[in-house]
Amino acid sequence: MTLDCAISNEQVIFVTGGYDHTIKIWQPHTGVCQRTCQHTDSQVNALDITPDKYVVAAAGYQHIRMYDLASNNPNPVINYEGVSKNITSLGFQEEGKWMYTGGEDCSARVWDLRSSSFQCQRIFQVTAPVNCVCLHPNQAELIVGDQSGVIHLWDLRSDHNEQLIPEAESSIQDITIDQDGTYMAAVNNKGHCYIWTLSGGVGEEPTKLNPRHKLLAHKRYALRCKFSPDST
Repeated sequence: MTLDCAISNEQVIFVTGGYDHTIKIWQPHTGVCQRTCQHTDSQVNALDITPDKYVVAAAGYQHIRMYDLASNNPNPVINYEGVSKNITSLGFQEEGKWMYTGGEDCSARVWDLRSSSFQCQRIFQVTAPVNCVCLHPNQAELIVGDQSGVIHLWDLRSDHNEQLIPEAESSIQDITIDQDGTYMAAVNNKGHCYIWTLSGGVGEEPTKLNPRHKLLAHKRYALRCKFSPDST
């Protein structure tokens, strides 16, 4: 199951998606399901709500579907296609200008939401399936984690990229950066969590990572890591 939550005009929007090929929009304080949208093509791998809170994007097998949160239309209003395998991760630039995704086709992609062609604008190719993509708060660097254990730092300003391997042959399952852009964390399929302090990343300067902690967070597979909204 994937889920996402946003606050719009004091109203909390809570959305879930799963292997039953549906997306459900809930009233969080009552637990009442307000709407069910059909996602007939595949399971839902990831969800994210656009910064303006009007649309939810659902990543599945070979496509991204956009659903209108403001209407009762159960069908997707926009379809993004052209990916050959499962899309595992997605998110939005803070002003909603573009969307980023990662997938099992060994790529991370940038999609221009202002374009009428609904085509991918930029592709970053790696050598293993991508599990997660994280956008730096500076809105200029994408951090991509793959199944071979490599973390890729893709600078969208220069198209330069660097690689980091915290633990060889251990699949990177999730990556997150705190809201202040001072820490980055990643978890892998061995249950280890790695934390770095970040410096640079301002103007044209790329972000530099300095190792801080290695935690045995879980005895087995780790799936997600998050920082608190206040970065503490």
